[in-house]
Amino acid sequence: MTTKNTHTFHIPVMGLAYTIDSPIRVAQYGISSVVSITDDEVIEKMRAYYSEKFSIPYQEITQKFHDFRAERITHYLNLMDTIVKEKFENFKNELAESKTSLENYIGILPNTSDFKKGLQNFIDEGYTIKETIKSYLEQHLSSGEIDVNIMTKVDKDNFNKNEQLPIEFNDAHAALRGFANSNLSSSVVLSAGMNPRLYSYLENFKDFFPDLNSNLKKRIILKVSDFRSAMIQGNFLAKKGLWVSEYRIESGLNCGGHAFATDGFLLGPILQEFKEKKNQLIESAHELLVKALKQKELFTPEKPMELKITAQGGIGTAEEHEFLLEQYNLDAVGWGSPFLLVPEATSVDNETRILLANAKENDFYLSNISPLGVPFNSVKGTSNEYWKQKRINENNAGSSCPKRLLALSKEHDEKGLCMASKKYQDIKLEELEAIKNEISETEFEKIKAKITDKACLCVGLVNAAYLENDIKIKGQQQGIVICPGPNLAYFDKEISLANMVKHIYGNANVMTDVNRPNVFVKELKMYVAYLKNEISDYNTEISAGQIKKWNLFKNNLLEGIKYYQELFSNTDFFKNERIKIQKQIEQYQLELNKIEIPTLILA
Repeated sequence: MTTKNTHTFHIPVMGLAYTIDSPIRVAQYGISSVVSITDDEVIEKMRAYYSEKFSIPYQEITQKFHDFRAERITHYLNLMDTIVKEKFENFKNELAESKTSLENYIGILPNTSDFKKGLQNFIDEGYTIKETIKSYLEQHLSSGEIDVNIMTKVDKDNFNKNEQLPIEFNDAHAALRGFANSNLSSSVVLSAGMNPRLYSYLENFKDFFPDLNSNLKKRIILKVSDFRSAMIQGNFLAKKGLWVSEYRIESGLNCGGHAFATDGFLLGPILQEFKEKKNQLIESAHELLVKALKQKELFTPEKPMELKITAQGGIGTAEEHEFLLEQYNLDAVGWGSPFLLVPEATSVDNETRILLANAKENDFYLSNISPLGVPFNSVKGTSNEYWKQKRINENNAGSSCPKRLLALSKEHDEKGLCMASKKYQDIKLEELEAIKNEISETEFEKIKAKITDKACLCVGLVNAAYLENDIKIKGQQQGIVICPGPNLAYFDKEISLANMVKHIYGNANVMTDVNRPNVFVKELKMYVAYLKNEISDYNTEISAGQIKKWNLFKNNLLEGIKYYQELFSNTDFFKNERIKIQKQIEQYQLELNKIEIPTLILA
């Protein structure tokens, strides 16, 4: 089965709630987007909000329900499905009845689309028979996907009083069950690495297995950083009779949210490897899948099912979009952070949107605020920064931790503590105080800052959606945490959905900064800076293993540079910028060569 997509881009998940209702906003136009299903509390509040807005009966699912987390997710996804289907039908009727609406819609479709050409013919030839147009739309237009995201590592154990609940009540397991039990026919995007226990849990739901026509009601998308990881994870799932329908390759540092740096592998060479070895990925998984399905006595597809390769992270121009699709035979490209400036697409409060529009290159930085201990893309000047610092100044650091989604550290509590919580930070600050006289004042302040820097993401990442939709915020004041990719520095105003989509396809330009570096160059710059910081910030005794890791990192970057030098010498794209791009790559090569990797001095 080949799924037909109206557009060649999708909107990836952003934060816990920035895309929480994006399908309701954009799916009727054929635009796919991804909803985080990590936080069942914001999900329940959004269900109440949209039930009222669309006059749909609503009954609250409280925490007293036996399986409240999964139930909340299932009910919200079903509600979204109902609303999207209704909006989609209404939109098709509008296109069939209004020439202006039809012309406006043609304006946001990809220039290469046969569907666009077909609709344009109706206009050019003066067709006005509604039934004919409606019939054409029924055959060729499909609504955007309502995909969901689960961060596989955010899979906290849960307790009833002091009794630990079975594994299926862990956070990510319950979220997966919530999706699996929904009416949706769409995909779950599994991100942040492999969780074998969660992957095995997928086997419990028939919708992830092919039907008699080789169709999958529920599909699996893996967010991966390299080919090897894709092969390992894809084969692991295939051995269980589960097919990966899409590999979503994300630039490690040049993206929003958590920054999962690779070992110096750059996006271009990674995409090249996927292009060259895609068939290997398909054949290997298909062979294992057939074996597993036969053992389970389930229907076995004769031919491999559809497998898509997409990429995302830092893309900002129509030329880059087209280049990635053509050069690497991608099925689609993800555009994330720029959509934070599109009120019709994402859930962001006005104050934060203004902050993002005004932020310049130096305002975007990799922070240490995530309790997961992974670098986190941030922007200076958020309200969360203000409230967090206020508590630190008042010797009251840390969050009250009402949601406990990231309470994953079991160092001091078997139920888990979040590193951003007051309870955890109090313990750590007490431990630090005990060794105060044994370390320098500079070292003391450095460790203290590292402890108190952690922010409450669970609350901070959903507050913008509450503010935008006038939903009451209770509890301790956390302000807004937002995780834009550094690419947002080059977009400086609120953008309409139509203009953003036209920008993606090269029919408008919403970017005013002419000095924006190429997507590959920007990522290279970030990786060189990352390596420099890694070496200068390393404050424990350096091991042989660490030195080996840095040397590998540097060599991989140099290999990537070699690849880019050849690529930009031969491509037909970026003709106006080619000399500038090549000079910048050369500059980073020189910078990289100057970085000295420490050596072990044997006593």
